[in-house]
Amino acid sequence: MESLASISQSLKMYTYKELQAGTDNFSPNCLIKGNVYRGTFNGDFAAIKKMSGDVTKEINILNKINHLNLIRLSGFCFNQGDSYLIYEYAANGPLSDWIYANGRGGKFLSWTQRIQIALDVATGLNYLHSYTTPPHVHQDVKCSSVFLDSDFRAKIANFDMVRSAEGKDGEFVLTRHIVGTKGYMAPEYLEDGLISTKLDVYAFGILSLEILTGKDIDALCMKEKKAPADILKPVLHEEDKVDNLKELIDPALGDHYPLELASLVAHLIDQCSKNNPSVRPGMDEVVTSLSRILNSSLTWDFSNNLSEYHSVSH
Repeated sequence: MESLASISQSLKMYTYKELQAGTDNFSPNCLIKGNVYRGTFNGDFAAIKKMSGDVTKEINILNKINHLNLIRLSGFCFNQGDSYLIYEYAANGPLSDWIYANGRGGKFLSWTQRIQIALDVATGLNYLHSYTTPPHVHQDVKCSSVFLDSDFRAKIANFDMVRSAEGKDGEFVLTRHIVGTKGYMAPEYLEDGLISTKLDVYAFGILSLEILTGKDIDALCMKEKKAPADILKPVLHEEDKVDNLKELIDPALGDHYPLELASLVAHLIDQCSKNNPSVRPGMDEVVTSLSRILNSSLTWDFSNNLSEYHSVSH
């Protein structure tokens, strides 16, 4: 517990009574989902996650990192064998509530919002991969691990599976303990237990495919009767690829998206979800590509709004 003593100087150590007061004694009205509650402290909302087992690794990692696109840990509490982590509150909840067509109940994200969210996630992962020492792999990138704040900016959460991507003397890291979410796990990890930052790149490709289509990966694979790597083949390589792309894109978007940019996103997803990790791009390259696509999307948005304004005013 020595490490926690030093951590408590930079993070607030809450008493269990404070958590009870902030959640109306963990009232069902304060339950967000699963084991996460919304608490109120000094007039501000926070998310409280009840956890069992050793949480020191997650606390250690979150205490060291500081990035706009990674959920911020503000405090912790230990009570009768349970641990409680207190995070910043993301008002719009998990991305999965907004993306999956069958569960969103009228919630809707525009094309440009989706690209901004993808860029936010890529930027957060790039920070973990390139700006922490040693580099870290998140290992659980998925729609329900991404949370949206009141401005629909994305923050990556669920750091309990994060681990270093560096072995001794720069060797590959291997594991026999395979953990993660079906559909998002890269082939080299499932088959050989190989851990590298390219695991997150693969999962990011799958996440982006879900953002593009509005379907979770399992439903998509079942509907198309294809493995993730094959879903985009008709969009990228077949003669009627434009029609195939239109068919693949989330119908909730209607025609309100730029087809050329959607094609660029499909190509980027394809690169990220290659079976061979060595040919997947690094997250720094993904950030560069998505930044360009976002800028073009904003220009498209502006010209669209302008033409709509002119048609209404005439």
